[in-house]
Amino acid sequence: MNYHFSLHKQTRQHLLEILRETSHKDLLTIPDGFNNNIYWNIAHCVATQQLLHYYLSGNPFRIDAFWIEKYKKGTLANLDVPASEIEDLGFLLTETSRILMKDYDDNFFPDYTPYSTSYGVDLKSIQDAIIFNNMHESLHYGYILAQRRALLAERN
Repeated sequence: MNYHFSLHKQTRQHLLEILRETSHKDLLTIPDGFNNNIYWNIAHCVATQQLLHYYLSGNPFRIDAFWIEKYKKGTLANLDVPASEIEDLGFLLTETSRILMKDYDDNFFPDYTPYSTSYGVDLKSIQDAIIFNNMHESLHYGYILAQRRALLAERN
C-alpha cells in the first residue's frame, strides 16, 4: 500500500499547489461548460475521501461534518467562500492524507461496508477504497486543469 499512499500524497500536493497559486476569484468562478468550480473540486476530494474511507468503515470522520455536507457528491459549488475557509482546505489536504496513512498503519479499518460506486466499481475493503479514491482524486485533478484552461481562454 505504500505505493498507493505515495500516489495519494503526490495528487494532494498538486491540488494544494493549485489551491495556493490560483486567485481567489478564479478558484470560485465556474467556467463556461462546467457545473462547478476549482475550489469545489478540491473540497469534494477531501469530503469524498472521508466518506469512502471513514464512513464506509464505520469510523468517525477526521474532519468537521461541515466539509462533508457542503462538498459531497450532488452538492453545488459555493461562490462565496471566505479566504479563511480556503486556508483551512489547504491544511485539510495534507493533514487528511497524513492521518489516513497513520490510521491505516494502526489498523483503524478492520471492517468495511461494501459499496458500489457510481463509476461502476465495487469497493469491498479499505484497500479497494484507497486505490479507488486515488483514481477519483486524479479525475478531479484533470477537471481542475481543464477548468484552469477554460478560465484562461475566457480572458482572451
